[in-house]
Amino acid sequence: MESMRVHSVKIPHQCAVCSKVFSCRSHLNRHHTVHTGEKPFHCPVCQKGFNDNYSLKIHQRIHTGEKPYQCSECLKDFIDKSSLKQHQRIHMEEKPFQCLVCQKSFKRSSYLNIHMRVHTGDKPYHCSVCQKNFTFKSLLKQHQRVHTGEKPYQCSECLKKFNYEFSLKEHQRVHTGEKPFQCLVCQKSFKRSCHLKIHMRVHTGEKLYQCPACPKKFSIKCSLVKHMRTHTGEKPYQCSECSKAFSKHYVLVDHMSVHTGHKPYKCSECQKGFSSKGKLVLHMKVHTGEKPYSCAVCSKSFSRKLSLEKHSKIHSREPPYRCSRCLKSFLHKTNLVNHMKTHIQETITSNV
Repeated sequence: MESMRVHSVKIPHQCAVCSKVFSCRSHLNRHHTVHTGEKPFHCPVCQKGFNDNYSLKIHQRIHTGEKPYQCSECLKDFIDKSSLKQHQRIHMEEKPFQCLVCQKSFKRSSYLNIHMRVHTGDKPYHCSVCQKNFTFKSLLKQHQRVHTGEKPYQCSECLKKFNYEFSLKEHQRVHTGEKPFQCLVCQKSFKRSCHLKIHMRVHTGEKLYQCPACPKKFSIKCSLVKHMRTHTGEKPYQCSECSKAFSKHYVLVDHMSVHTGHKPYKCSECQKGFSSKGKLVLHMKVHTGEKPYSCAVCSKSFSRKLSLEKHSKIHSREPPYRCSRCLKSFLHKTNLVNHMKTHIQETITSNV
């Protein structure tokens, strides 16, 4: 009987390197890869290696988007059980470790120590490639993808890859059409918070970008870049048919209709076709009678901004078009041209 007990006792499997004990040999063999650095299980998407098949399966959920663990409090989903457990502490009230600088509280002292780097400026994590320093290890890992070119987050719709999870989420709105960021003033919605922030300048009148050549200011940088072409004369958009160049892309698109005859924007009233949506919008004012541009001096209204600008010259002190022969001035160029004909006629008569 005693001999049977001897045989029934399980012999533990001990690691020769760190003396850790395992109940079965397969677990010991898997543990050995920690010391050898061997990672025999590779992700077929990003080629990242793992010690065991279980770790590989969890990793693959990054690419598939699978999140089987859900928080019962806020219904947020997670890739693995440990991430869920860590998240659930958010819903627990007790946070005994408080920052003496900003009074923010934490559940663990280690979290408080990490947080303190925000105030101390300590950046213990160094990039070995460009020597840039980071406050948190997670930020260093994200940054290193710039050098490695690793893009572990893949769109399931178009298979495009991204460096960061938030970049993938932003991209996916292209497919879903989701626009979660809404303007509280005009209810216009945007895919990104930064786009909403830029849009808000329309309402606040904030114009951060000033032209170095003239006093004109702009609310967004791309508008300044486009405006600068009026000073530099740059015309980067060239027609492939006739080589004519333009300073703005939409003007090139509009011009191409001269060659193609394509006018996809149809007026619902008279069926007239237009090469651009902007031209159709302007045309529709003929039917609606809308004249949104009003003269500040005489209150006369116009359907187009250009028409208002031409009209405003009537009220200006100095007519802009002057005859080079008799110095008489005119409000409109056509009037000057007609006037010049009188001088031409005088010259012909005197020669006779």
